[in-house]
Amino acid sequence: MTEAANIDTRRRQAPRDHLSMGDAALVERYRQGDSAALERLVVKYQNRIYNVVLKICADPDDAAELTQETFVKVIQNLDRFEGRSGFYTWAFRIAVNLTLNYCRRNARLAVRSLDAEQQYDSQERQVLKDYLSDDSSPDAAVVVQRKELYEIATKALMGLDEAQRAVVILRDIEDMSYARIAEVLDIELGTVRSRLSRGRSKLREVLEAISR
Repeated sequence: MTEAANIDTRRRQAPRDHLSMGDAALVERYRQGDSAALERLVVKYQNRIYNVVLKICADPDDAAELTQETFVKVIQNLDRFEGRSGFYTWAFRIAVNLTLNYCRRNARLAVRSLDAEQQYDSQERQVLKDYLSDDSSPDAAVVVQRKELYEIATKALMGLDEAQRAVVILRDIEDMSYARIAEVLDIELGTVRSRLSRGRSKLREVLEAISR
């Protein structure tokens, strides 16, 4: 069994000194032959990466496979990782790129129909009506941070194109800085801002359509 395949099954406790190490030190330890250092990095980030991937692709099985593929690629390329960005940013870039490419290859993950009202019950629509009719409400993107609206917003995010959805998720759910999003997606800072603006505007349109 390969090291990559073993990641999900090995659960032994990492050496105590690993717990206090930064990512760069763990990468260096792995390069020196300490496989437990890699396990520490996987444990540290696998849930966060899975959650981001799931929000982009909206399928738990696909998200699990894409997360596994992410760490396979991390292992394959770690010797060439130059550290110009942090490990966290680099791993997220791999995950998001894999997921966006996967979405583009699969028609069933393209923009979902906004007319599928059966996906939303009357209670969900009423929650949105109350939210959207409140003039004091913040930007519609903040809806994803409110517990009672989270499930609805997660569905609504699928109404955005993949590029906009990724930026909205990284900014408004993962709370990444604009600069880090630019690093993760390998795009200009201005592109982050424009995609976020368009994505938030589109999200509000989607939420308003659902609430009708």
